Amino acid sequence: MIITVTLNPALDKTVSIPDFLPGTANHITAVRTDPGGKGLNVSKVIARLGGASTAVALLGGATGRRIAKEMDVPGITCRFTMTASETRTNLKIVDPARHTNTDLNEPGPTVSPDTLCSMLAEVTAALCPGDIVVLSGSLPQGVPTDTYGVWTAACRKAGALVFLDADGEALAHGVAAKPYLIKPNTHELSQLVGRTLAHIDDLLAAARGIIASGVARVVVSMGKNGALFISREQVYRAEGISVPIGSTVGAGDSMVAALAYAAACGMDDENTARLAIAASAASVECCGSQAAARSAIDALLPRVAFHKI
Repeated sequence: MIITVTLNPALDKTVSIPDFLPGTANHITAVRTDPGGKGLNVSKVIARLGGASTAVALLGGATGRRIAKEMDVPGITCRFTMTASETRTNLKIVDPARHTNTDLNEPGPTVSPDTLCSMLAEVTAALCPGDIVVLSGSLPQGVPTDTYGVWTAACRKAGALVFLDADGEALAHGVAAKPYLIKPNTHELSQLVGRTLAHIDDLLAAARGIIASGVARVVVSMGKNGALFISREQVYRAEGISVPIGSTVGAGDSMVAALAYAAACGMDDENTARLAIAASAASVECCGSQAAARSAIDALLPRVAFHKI
């Protein structure tokens, strides 16, 4: 079983504005909305891949009810905690003329410690050894920065494999609790180790240090330059795939979804790397934070190039 956790979900509103300029009037040419938040995005992609997941999230108000309705699709079992506080709405500005993506993200509602404790108890009570728990995304207001560390430790104690995708202090605390896998990008990994990692060798050295501390796998996403897949036994570098850009929102979430799905299916490292790169690239071709079709992902698989380091 795969469980995704989204503590700070959002309704993603994506607008297209050619030649977007701050400080002046801009004209929107297209609009779409999608359920958002990294964990929810992961569940959407797993469903498109043909897998199943349980989506755990904290939702509130009319926006939360709308997200809950739109997440009620085959392949996703919803386990939502509903509150009175309104779920945030994030604005994504895509400029097709300048090929830029601008995110305007709300902080989200304040969450009480009791609510978090209740959610964690429900998650751990349902876990079986070997289940996969994906902890990803930002933390809402009022939540301690060590939350992912607490959740990682509790889920590990229940026998689950924890996949962590976060940044800043939330990532640092989570790593200290030794999740099974983390997926930082180059900036997030640099923040984590406290120095700029400008070269592949620097990224590999930092990742190997994290693995030596007890994390089993580190996947470093490098945008158009592909990704590094590091474990104790071996290292793969996969090249990026050049595709038409619809939106970069959710590309990292698609990679995490592919990693979790591959692990649940028992895929080997090579096929896992192929699927992760193809899923991420297919996501970039989509508008907004919608999940790419399985057919689009499969079409990109033959284009994935990688090698052992």
